[in-house]
Amino acid sequence: MNKNTLVKKCLISKDAIETYPFKDKQYSEYAVIRHESNEKWFALVFHLDGILYVNLKCNPFDSAMLREEYDFITPAWHMNKAHWIKVDVNKSPSDLLENLIKASFDLTAPKKRKNKDK
Repeated sequence: MNKNTLVKKCLISKDAIETYPFKDKQYSEYAVIRHESNEKWFALVFHLDGILYVNLKCNPFDSAMLREEYDFITPAWHMNKAHWIKVDVNKSPSDLLENLIKASFDLTAPKKRKNKDK
């Protein structure tokens, strides 16, 4: 899989947008996929040492289990190691990657307001 295909796979909703916020030349090609409505990140797409990775938000319990089960899932690069994972995209089964992207999207989605009239 290449970067463009991965970015498209991350754009799972009208609320998901692709941004390039880094001005430093070294990081300018890093795609940040975020919610348009609340601007929270849920994916960071990047190459590191020639390998395509994606950092994804993950609850700490699942993060630990995934890192233990799969050698292509490690603590996230440059992010909170308990709440983010780094996935080697080309070693991950497609269905697992899609599920991890969806879970990250859901974890960072805007909170639904409760109706106070009830």
